[in-house]
Amino acid sequence: MPSLSDPFPVWLHGLMASRIEDYALLSDLHTGALIGRDGSIDWLCFPRFDSPSVFTALLGTEHHGRWFVAPADPQARIISRAYRDSTFVLETVWESATGVVRVIDFMPVGERCSTVVRRVVGVAGVVEMAQEIIIRPGYGKVLPWVHRVKDDDGTHAIVAVAGPDALVLRGDQLPHAVDHKHGGSYTVAAGETVDQELSWYASHRRLPAAIDIAAELETTIAYWEDWASRYNQDGKYAPIVERSLLVLRALTHEDTGGIVAAPTMSLPEDFGGARNWDYRYCWLRDAALTLEAMLTHGYEDEALKWRDWLLRAVAGDPEDLQIMYGLSGERDLTEGQLDHLPGYEGAAPVRIGNGAVGQYQADVVGEVLVALEKLRLAGGEEDHFSWPLQLAMLRFVERHLDEKDHGIWEMRGDLQHFTHSRVMMWAAFDCGVRAVTDHGLKGRAEHWVKVRDRLRAEILEHGFNKELNTFTQTYGGTTTDASLLVIPQVGFVAYDSAQMRGTVAAMESELMDQHGLLLRYQTGSGLDGLAPGEHPFLACSFWLVEQYAHTGRRDEAVALMDRLTGLANDLGLLSEEYSMEDNRMAGNYPQAFSHLALVRAADALHGTEALSLSADAMDDAVAPPAADTGGMAHPYLPHESMGS
Repeated sequence: MPSLSDPFPVWLHGLMASRIEDYALLSDLHTGALIGRDGSIDWLCFPRFDSPSVFTALLGTEHHGRWFVAPADPQARIISRAYRDSTFVLETVWESATGVVRVIDFMPVGERCSTVVRRVVGVAGVVEMAQEIIIRPGYGKVLPWVHRVKDDDGTHAIVAVAGPDALVLRGDQLPHAVDHKHGGSYTVAAGETVDQELSWYASHRRLPAAIDIAAELETTIAYWEDWASRYNQDGKYAPIVERSLLVLRALTHEDTGGIVAAPTMSLPEDFGGARNWDYRYCWLRDAALTLEAMLTHGYEDEALKWRDWLLRAVAGDPEDLQIMYGLSGERDLTEGQLDHLPGYEGAAPVRIGNGAVGQYQADVVGEVLVALEKLRLAGGEEDHFSWPLQLAMLRFVERHLDEKDHGIWEMRGDLQHFTHSRVMMWAAFDCGVRAVTDHGLKGRAEHWVKVRDRLRAEILEHGFNKELNTFTQTYGGTTTDASLLVIPQVGFVAYDSAQMRGTVAAMESELMDQHGLLLRYQTGSGLDGLAPGEHPFLACSFWLVEQYAHTGRRDEAVALMDRLTGLANDLGLLSEEYSMEDNRMAGNYPQAFSHLALVRAADALHGTEALSLSADAMDDAVAPPAADTGGMAHPYLPHESMGS
């Protein structure tokens, strides 16, 4: 049997967080954990994505909480690391000087047990494994009361209690207590298995029963594989699109349907800087775009559930509309700072909550109504709640028609008339008109046509610079903004219009870095109210792929898509931004917005490829037959963007 020995390996101590791209995501559809290539779980919030973390080494050191399991040999190397098939069950194979082990990490799905399981399986020889667990609730600040208890079956467990939270660690090899933490080492021989499970429960409740780890592993694998099996697109980018859809599902709260922008907070957009935000909340924009992505790929039930979350979240007086909410629709997301944490690689302050919750972003209603129009086109029916609420949202937009806003990038400077925001307001009324004329719903179509057309004329007059031949970031401005790439996506103008060709040329000149990736905007302008400096925002470059694909620049689109997908880590995960100079990810991770834009870009490439193949087929109908190529799979054609 495996044996336990002491002490802590000296090299375990004083470690900082890993590079962002070195982390894997585990998810149980309620919360998520980040586990580094070194075997350390450095981030975990229990029991929800937005709960206080119990492991916070990601934003500090191991003293702020982590759970480490890896070979004690500091020269041990990873032979392979991958998710098992289409799941979030992580398998890491380690080789040390004395043998090989497989570490299986997962969070059980479906049992609502808020548990992380770590299974070590001996493959060859004998390997000494080091372990260390430091439980620090309250974002790494609270030292819990820890004691050993005897389970019903006579085995021991370690229980940590702090206020409302309690955690229980069970396993074949429990660590020893040493100076307010637990650790040690044990050996695993070929054919042996060591299991450990860490479960959260409300401290006023009874100790929950141990889980059947083997059964939970099978159930969790089956869940993820069944969910992924509904994705059936082929093509070059199919694997990473599938993983992106899985990421979107993994970031979704199973009960409420709310999707978090990322499972992390305060990972810096600019290393060492102050652009550190809490992304563990549900942006209406992200939820709406997720609804579209799921519809496009056959996940109608998930799309309907997200629609219902959207409608519940915004229910009430439209004047109280927010751009983001908590997982259950909570409205109070007040921003604060955690001064006891030094921040990721010293990036301070560490922020909790998000001050942007109080911003007016004029584009949000348009994003939501465009998504709901796509749902209608896919056959989704309105109920007694959904259409009246959309009518109320349209009234809200009209009441604020002439107001300036903070824009899609949540500027913290002076309010502006952002061109992207104005276009999305146009799209909101366009969707209202279509709901009446195309779907037979009751509404003020004639009035909305007038408002829509007024907005169109205004945008073309003030948001398009005729001398520079480009749409501009703000009315009367002279610079661009990557969000302008959304303009043809909602049908305001065609992708290949002269206006968009000019806009893209201006962006390529102003916003494209030396590596061919797009910045969101020129941070030196001062519009965002922050010190300048950030890295390319990945979603923007994916939007550019889509633009290229629709305007006959397919070779450039594919080249850019390949460059972007090549920035994903070995598990197919993407952060918010990427520093090409440092060859590393930046910003919160994994980022829903990046994966959403990846799916959309891949769909554009797949759709334009299908159109090209169809044109070739028509040519073949009047040309001599070509050699048999073995047949083609039926191409997938994404939803067309709405015309003006």
